[in-house]
Amino acid sequence: MADLLLGVDVGTYSSKGVLTTLEGVIIKTLTVPHDISMPHPGHVEQDADLVWWSDTLEIIRGLLRGLEGTTFKASDVRGVALSAIGPCLLPLDAAGSPLRPGILYGVDTRAELEIAELEARYGAARIFEHANMALTSQAIGPKLRWLEKHESEVFMRASMFTTASSYLSFKLTRRHIMDHHTASHYMPLYDPRAHAWDPEFCAALGVQGRLPELGWSDEIAGYLTLEAAQLSGLPGGIPVAVGAVDALSEALSVGVQKAGDLMVMYGSTTFFILVQDQPTPDPRVWSVGGAFSGQTNLAAGMSTTGSLTRWFRDELAPDLPEETAYRTLFEGAAQVPPGSRGLLVLPYFSGERTPIQDAQARGVIAGLSLSHTRADLYRAVLEGVGYGVRHNLETFAAMGSQIRRVVAVGGGAQHAFWPQMISDISGVAQVLPETTLGACYGDAFLAGLAAGLLEKSDLKNWVREKTVLEPRSEVQAQYERIYPLYKELYPNTRALVHQLGVLG
Repeated sequence: MADLLLGVDVGTYSSKGVLTTLEGVIIKTLTVPHDISMPHPGHVEQDADLVWWSDTLEIIRGLLRGLEGTTFKASDVRGVALSAIGPCLLPLDAAGSPLRPGILYGVDTRAELEIAELEARYGAARIFEHANMALTSQAIGPKLRWLEKHESEVFMRASMFTTASSYLSFKLTRRHIMDHHTASHYMPLYDPRAHAWDPEFCAALGVQGRLPELGWSDEIAGYLTLEAAQLSGLPGGIPVAVGAVDALSEALSVGVQKAGDLMVMYGSTTFFILVQDQPTPDPRVWSVGGAFSGQTNLAAGMSTTGSLTRWFRDELAPDLPEETAYRTLFEGAAQVPPGSRGLLVLPYFSGERTPIQDAQARGVIAGLSLSHTRADLYRAVLEGVGYGVRHNLETFAAMGSQIRRVVAVGGGAQHAFWPQMISDISGVAQVLPETTLGACYGDAFLAGLAAGLLEKSDLKNWVREKTVLEPRSEVQAQYERIYPLYKELYPNTRALVHQLGVLG
């Protein structure tokens, strides 16, 4: 008999689960792909039951089936934790059923007018002082206001407004509870000083009594119900952790938990989490709650990374076999010299979050000529993301934030070529961990903490360093000539692309 921990993460384009021992040994993993829905420009959604919950059940059942013929069995699972994309907005009726598809995080830019409306009503300075950050497409308050204006019946019928990870823990426990990190993005509804919902703003936006309880990621959200046990195959009554957004669990999965540790997650988007002792509010980024009680994070996020390379593959490389397309594209890009033969890309293909906070931003490809190839353009896309990463890291530095160590994770860090390019562009070394399974691995650790089977100090036994990518001085010197042009390209094209966005 052995103790097992189960973690499940629901991401933008796929969900992943893992079973581990208490020592972090991976017993079984499973991945399920899915897609997003974009019913209108700027609207990005997913069905909570057909995607989030369906994936979760498929992964749990598949992991438990994978135990057949081993020394383990389903009854050995001692705790569960879930993470998911966030912050999302999902209205539920009194029975806990979704009233519409979930509205996704900052890549969904529908509430631009509502941001302006709330700032006009309460004052941008007051909101920033209250929430430690400015209203952006990442904030849920404006999306709630959008829902009230455009889908008033749904807004009125909603008994609860929740997010993806909280909905999944509710399906397992029948308790509505949200982690403090996600709640920080429900601004201006959350008070980061009191670590509680703000009564004044909740009443003003009409959601008082319709938001989940709050907890830290390693606390117990509830216990697995008999119904959830029958559906999933897990033993009833085991503890379910509060959980987290995917980026927070991913940071934990690679040992980012001490002040000065920075995770750069190269996923569908690029997300940054810097662990801090004290918040350093700045309107260009986000000051949010951490995973553990009293902890704060400085967070930032670019809108398109893996989603941009996926767009490139689907639209500009449909001739390549799907199973080898990315390998072929990366191999071609590796043959192109730094600077992509004079091509420069702004990777703002779905607006941009930090540090420019411009939902109307659009992608720009500058310098094209008839001599350029697909490989040149693909490398320029990869470099454009690298320049965006450097822009965020420079913003952290300008704020006076101390970065002790940078850890690269996510699908974009699976092969060293791209993160090495980004180290060359940014001049910053990046650690590549030995195990980069993703957020679900961090979830398994959270499950162990919630179940009382692990201590935070045990994380050092779960995470090992594989290599460190140091900037190459000769390549870095070439990028130093190009980066100032990248910084100029956005302000010089901003008004034009805004007009094009309206026409589009």
